[in-house]
Formats: sequence, structure tokens, C-alpha cells
Amino acid sequence: MKLEEYFNALAPDDIRLKGTRIGIESILYEYIYHCKTPEEIAEQFHTVTLEQVYATILYYLHHRSEVDAYLVDWLEFSRTIREEQQQNPSPARMRFRRMQEENALKQLQES
Repeated sequence: MKLEEYFNALAPDDIRLKGTRIGIESILYEYIYHCKTPEEIAEQFHTVTLEQVYATILYYLHHRSEVDAYLVDWLEFSRTIREEQQQNPSPARMRFRRMQEENALKQLQES
């Protein structure tokens, strides 16, 4: 099997492991930034095989500059989305925050 056959390129900024909804960025983030072993990554992502994890790492090593740029774009997109969500939280998020504040206040009153 050719290395590229392990992946589906849904868009230039969306490469996923074939047969899963897992993007290569998820696998590589754990490998590069959290220093996890391929075995640990395969355990973390239950729909991914150890072979797919190794294929992703090998793909990264063979296409390092392109994948590095892909990861930089993904990290920037993730940061932007997080900032937008913090500035404009959903109604569900607002209710959750209120519940947390109410619970913290109850705990203070009980102590």
C-alpha cells in the first residue's frame, strides 16, 4: 500500500485518516507536542490503528515542510476559534458558567 492511500484529503487544510474522522493534525499534535508514542496515540484514538499512526508519522517525516505549514495553519485556526468562543460564548456555555458560579457560592456559604 502506498503511503498516501492511508489518507483522505477532503480539502487542502483537511487531511484525515481513511475510514475515520480523525485528522492528521490530531495524531501529529500528540506525537510532536505531547511526545506520545505511537502506541499511546493508538490507544487514545480508538478508531485509529497503530499502523495508521505510524503511517501518519511517516507521512510527516516524508513531507515535513508541507505538514509543518499545515500544522501552523491548524494551530492558528484553533487559536482564532477559541478566542471567538471566549468573546461570544454560546447560551449553553453561559448557563454552564452560571451553574459553576452558583455552585462555588454554595460551597463558600456551606463552609
